[in-house]
Amino acid sequence: MLGKDTLKRHAELVDQMATHVGVDLEDAALGGDVSIDQISNAVLRCSDCSNPDHCEQFLAHSSPDRKTPEYCRNAALFDRLTLLSDSKCDG
Repeated sequence: MLGKDTLKRHAELVDQMATHVGVDLEDAALGGDVSIDQISNAVLRCSDCSNPDHCEQFLAHSSPDRKTPEYCRNAALFDRLTLLSDSKCDG
């Protein structure tokens, strides 16, 4: 079982990556674009990553460009949410 600190670290990474690609997870959840279960699953997928230190460095040293690194286990989720966010802004 994952410890509280591990889950907290990966929850922060998921939130930071979402922000990096231009997605506000809270707004997405309130708007029905993503469920709390999907966010929880994203945190669990992130916690399976073998190198979260690299992700932290990526987020600290890259400018927001709406792309996840190729190794991101949540890239599909973030891509979908980015497309939904873009379509709402265009509409």
